[in-house]
Amino acid sequence: MKKIRSLSGMLDLFNDSDASNSAEHIFRVEKKLKNIFNTYNYNEIRTPALEETDLFKRSVGDVSDIVNKEIYTFLDRNGKSISLRPEGTAGVIRSIIEKKLDSSSNKFWYIGPMWRYERPQKGRFRQFTQAGIEILGHEEGNSEYEMLSLICNIIDKLSINNSIIKINHLGDPDTKKAYCDSLVTYLSSYKNELNETELERLDKNPLKILDSKSENTQKILKDAPSLKDFLPKENIDLLNSLKDTFSDFCKIEIDYSLVRGLDYYSGFVFEALSNELGAQDAFLGGGRYDVLSQKLGGKNLPAIGMAIGVERLASISSIPKTQDKIVSFITITSKLEPKAFKIAHHLRSLNKKINLDVNLANGSLKSKLRRANKINASHALIIGDDEITNECILIKYLDDELKEQELVKFDEAYEIYKLL
Repeated sequence: MKKIRSLSGMLDLFNDSDASNSAEHIFRVEKKLKNIFNTYNYNEIRTPALEETDLFKRSVGDVSDIVNKEIYTFLDRNGKSISLRPEGTAGVIRSIIEKKLDSSSNKFWYIGPMWRYERPQKGRFRQFTQAGIEILGHEEGNSEYEMLSLICNIIDKLSINNSIIKINHLGDPDTKKAYCDSLVTYLSSYKNELNETELERLDKNPLKILDSKSENTQKILKDAPSLKDFLPKENIDLLNSLKDTFSDFCKIEIDYSLVRGLDYYSGFVFEALSNELGAQDAFLGGGRYDVLSQKLGGKNLPAIGMAIGVERLASISSIPKTQDKIVSFITITSKLEPKAFKIAHHLRSLNKKINLDVNLANGSLKSKLRRANKINASHALIIGDDEITNECILIKYLDDELKEQELVKFDEAYEIYKLL
């Protein structure tokens, strides 16, 4: 019978010392991110993996690659078009509006799976994990500094090397329109040299052409109007202030050609990149999206957020592995297992810092001790018929070969376990 295999670009992640995948490191990165978010006193939010397709068309943009090429969309049994979420922000704002929280300020974090149909490559998969931050209800100003602080903290705590944070400002709607008009006028002379996608963007979203991967298009853009010439002084001052404030902690560059791929971004935008990732070198990015709530039927809600590709981040981070203390609980007869499990349950209540591994196999003592050494257990607690009869536990010190094993009464064993 043919074996069923996983779909392309969708990983199985399991934490096993023998596993060849990077699951253990990914889990450590997720844990570290959650710790960082909590130190900033952000609240966790969880939204559904499935949403109405229209949510993403109205937020991400119906001319974006995500909606046109990458989104997983299908009809449910009632004929409604629904999609697996390709990003997290739209669902958060939809939830905020639905719960009538769009007139208050909130700070949220999330971690969860997202889906995009694209070519799998280093750190990029069709099902991937994305972590995010959303700061809602605050006008441009203080929240930008908080966001840069978070990014620098992530780079530091996860030991990301060869990284740079690029920042830019897209201006207010009038500034953005004036610049786009000038850009369209300039690029209209080169229509014959633009590809089909860029020609479509020229009509609907000209800023996206700045993000073109075509070498020829980038050569054309070298003489294009600069966004900097259209930005008000206060926008440029904000960029300079952010750079000056955090350059002692991270490498920061003002890049006036930086744009974000989603339609809802406006104002301040940013990306963090590492050359260790190759051509697709961004591992987090985001910006301000003050108009998204209103586009989705909510109230005016100034907001800024960022998204982090967890697998991409994990592939370049170097968090040292911290070994939890493990104690192996071994029974050497099957007749007393109910009593043994009761003892193990009591031990777990005495010291919650220890991972107590109860060996469930029906092997020999020798084989069970081999497993205890394999999982790096510091001690083995061994119980057989005689130990139960005499209310004793045999303690074997696996991390100290010179220390003799000892047979101790239950109460004494419990006191020793408390102090391990």
